[in-house]
This record gives sequence, structure tokens and C-alpha cells, in this order.
Amino acid sequence: MAFTDETWRLMHGEDVVGEIRITDADFPWLYGDFLPGPGWAAAEPGFTESRRLARAEEWEDWDPFYTALEKNYTLHAPEGPVAEFLLHIDPPHAWFRFSEEPFEDD
Repeated sequence: MAFTDETWRLMHGEDVVGEIRITDADFPWLYGDFLPGPGWAAAEPGFTESRRLARAEEWEDWDPFYTALEKNYTLHAPEGPVAEFLLHIDPPHAWFRFSEEPFEDD
């Protein structure tokens, strides 16, 4: 699967939170330009806090925070939604990794 030049969508239910136009792929990470959609205003505080916790390396707080955040959104590849993802948004940039199968808990 070639990733560059693809457009992925972050969704909250039926609402488009934003689009990510892939500009670089260093698998497993994909990088792109983030284009906010109508749902971004509501989603932005959660993704900002997730980014703050990650930058501060506050992993004990970040993990449950991100897990709860991820449950509210779906990430859609051009072929459809992916099962799991780790997404960082810092407009106008976004970077993420994904899995087509759900991760198994150890």
C-alpha cells in the first residue's frame, strides 16, 4: 500500500474532525498535513492535552487519557476505518501509526 498522497479522515461519529493528507511515510509512522474539519473545535482540547502529556513524558497520565480519547474517534484510511491508531495532531501537522487489527491486551 502506497501511503503518500492519500487522504485519511478523523471522524467523531458522522462528523469529520479533520483530514490528514499524507506527505511522508516512514512505516510504521505516517506524516501529513492536518486540515481541520467541522468537528475540530470540539476535539482540539483533547488532542492538545494528549500532546502536552506526551511531550512532558507523563506516561502514567497519558495512557488512560489517550485510551479514553481514542474511544471517541475513528481514523479512516481511504479503504475504511482502521482498528487501532496512535495519532498526534499539532496543526498544521499530524503523524500517526495504525493497525488494521485490534491490539491484544497482554
